[in-house]
Amino acid sequence: MEKIIGYCGIICSECPVFLATQKDDDEKRRMVAEMFTKQYGREYKAEDINCKGCTSDSSQIFHYCETCEIRKCARERKIENCAYCTDYPCENLSKIFASYPKAKETLDSIKYGTG
Repeated sequence: MEKIIGYCGIICSECPVFLATQKDDDEKRRMVAEMFTKQYGREYKAEDINCKGCTSDSSQIFHYCETCEIRKCARERKIENCAYCTDYPCENLSKIFASYPKAKETLDSIKYGTG
């Protein structure tokens, strides 16, 4: 599978929600829903676990991605991901980077040609 990088640097093609959607695997959806419910303290159901990647034009986007300010900004700017933004890195990315340092590594490697 081709590597799909979200606007924020999270690798969509490695996300359990994306993978369950790609495989159309209801058991995997159930397992991811249980894991996310425990991890994030919000109830998720198997039917919530559907996403074709935040950079896709699909209506099947995980609820977090639907409301993501980073996604909204990148789409308005018509950029492939935040590494291609003239304002990179911006304050909007700080929360993602704090939770997912790998996202910063991914975007930095694109922006600065490292890695």
